[in-house]
Amino acid sequence: MQIARTAAELRACVAALRADGRRVGFVPTMGNLHEGHYSLLQVARAHAAHVVASVFVNPTQFGPHEDYARYPRTPEADANGLRQHGCDVLFAPQVAELYPDGIEHGVRVSVPALGGVLEGAVRPGHFDGVATVVSKLFNLVQPDLAVFGQKDYQQLLVIRRLVRELRFPIEVIAAPIVREANGLAMSSRNQYLDVATRARAGAIHAALQAMAAGVRAGEAHEALETAAQASLVAAGLVPDYALLRRADDLGEPAAGQRSALVALIAARAGSTRLIDNVLI
Repeated sequence: MQIARTAAELRACVAALRADGRRVGFVPTMGNLHEGHYSLLQVARAHAAHVVASVFVNPTQFGPHEDYARYPRTPEADANGLRQHGCDVLFAPQVAELYPDGIEHGVRVSVPALGGVLEGAVRPGHFDGVATVVSKLFNLVQPDLAVFGQKDYQQLLVIRRLVRELRFPIEVIAAPIVREANGLAMSSRNQYLDVATRARAGAIHAALQAMAAGVRAGEAHEALETAAQASLVAAGLVPDYALLRRADDLGEPAAGQRSALVALIAARAGSTRLIDNVLI
């Protein structure tokens, strides 16, 4: 596996991969990699001959009181894990490489319709940061396909809209959520959880499953959302939201709609904020 730290190095590495005319897949990450991330590499490898991954903790997608400074960074372990899972090129830039004019004065990319609701409402500017850094990375790697996890469902929709509107010639592939034994979606932030809190956090997936079952049974959406929030509180979690939305654009569904939906939850387990979803 080659490691590139500058745009010039990355472009040279990708050009060498492309010499055989086969497809290049891309997996962008913020590092502190776990089995969920490695499953993205497996999906990319199934659709492309070569796989490029990036590890970059992007400052512009963190709010002023979020965990950018303490976000777990494990560069050596990440490089070893990527190497073991068949990554061909790792792009691991410094902040100045992607934001040469500084994060306050650099170009920003916005996807306002999708980026301003749900997570975007709770974390203003978050999806502007995501759209900006992904645009930069897509421009540098110019992959044939890119793989994103379904756990960050709203992010997945933002990226799809970005690709469509900016005409990136990139296929966006959604990878299934990888879960722990109690249903908790794998996330780098899970390591903030102690044993008891991690156990309680399994209530998030249980609440999502209950919402999905209720929709299929024809129960009223509002009642299901209220019940989900109550179950999270009963488990000792603090919900930001537990909602049913249209799966294609996160709009409010029609009364009685029983398919093409997504159930989404964001909740705090102790001081750690977790998100998850289930497609219906």
